[in-house]
Amino acid sequence: MARLAFLALGWGALALGLIGVALPGLPTTPFLLVAAFGFGKSSPRLRAWLEGHPRFGPPIRDWAERGAISRRNKLRAAVAIAAVVALSLALGVPGWVLALQVAGVTVGLAFVLTRPS
Repeated sequence: MARLAFLALGWGALALGLIGVALPGLPTTPFLLVAAFGFGKSSPRLRAWLEGHPRFGPPIRDWAERGAISRRNKLRAAVAIAAVVALSLALGVPGWVLALQVAGVTVGLAFVLTRPS
């Protein structure tokens, strides 16, 4: 039963990661990391396929080996965060919502930027 749950987690996270490739506000790499985790617990063959993928494999291997995020992905994260905050400002969200959002994304961005490249 647990194997099926991890397999479902892997496929669901992979699907969200693939959607994130096309949607700028949805991050791809965190979902790929969750997919690798789920596949690692349920199907070593799928994990090996994902890690060996020419496009999706490098960020997974970087994270697994060194806890690293590439400079390119750090820049993408910073741009996406800035775009979300700018959109919130443009939409006129209430100040308290904006403050919570900025606090949350600041913590997230600090985490991303402090990882090795």
